[in-house]
Amino acid sequence: MHDYQTRFIELALARDALRFGKFTLKSGRESPYFFNAGLFSDGEAAAVLGRCYADALVHSGLQFDMLFGPAYKGIPLVTATAIALAENHRRSVPYVFNRKEAKDHGEGGNVVGTALRGRVVIVDDVITAGTAIRESLDIIRKAGAQPVAVALALDRQERGHGARSAVQELEAEQGLRCVSVVTLDTLIDTLASPANGAVRISAEQLTALRAYRDRYGVS
Repeated sequence: MHDYQTRFIELALARDALRFGKFTLKSGRESPYFFNAGLFSDGEAAAVLGRCYADALVHSGLQFDMLFGPAYKGIPLVTATAIALAENHRRSVPYVFNRKEAKDHGEGGNVVGTALRGRVVIVDDVITAGTAIRESLDIIRKAGAQPVAVALALDRQERGHGARSAVQELEAEQGLRCVSVVTLDTLIDTLASPANGAVRISAEQLTALRAYRDRYGVS
């Protein structure tokens, strides 16, 4: 377990971005937990979140040249990550994000920031259907750059329509590496650990998380 993972879970609980109960997902499944990165909506949360992403990327050993944030949630995430890399790891990495609609005046286009080049990491919160990620891949490749990874806050490690999760599908189909701040496995291990009393949940909630993983999780 890494410090940045514990810090992320503590932040998610403090901001109510990670909730436990009964939640109906778009898939129709009833989940015992729900994650909403949109609730990291103040300066302190953005700073801590950026450090968590930056630490996860550095810990992964991944080689990359720049960051890309898919509109809209990816925009503050990629900005916070770039700042944290500069302030805490002495890496001034350029970043870029896209617009939902192309601009037809001024500089034009649908991309804002440094020109895409080299090895690019896409920074997002979670992957569900993977639509935003695939749109990002198209933008990056059309610019002549190489997408090499996706950085995520949470990997639910949950099967989609087939035997693989959305993350596993992207890794297999697109040749990408997925770097997650936490996974469902990490979340369960952290919440179950007596050493992390500040982030513990009830025994019933922990049992529900494990049962959900047993039913829908991927190996």
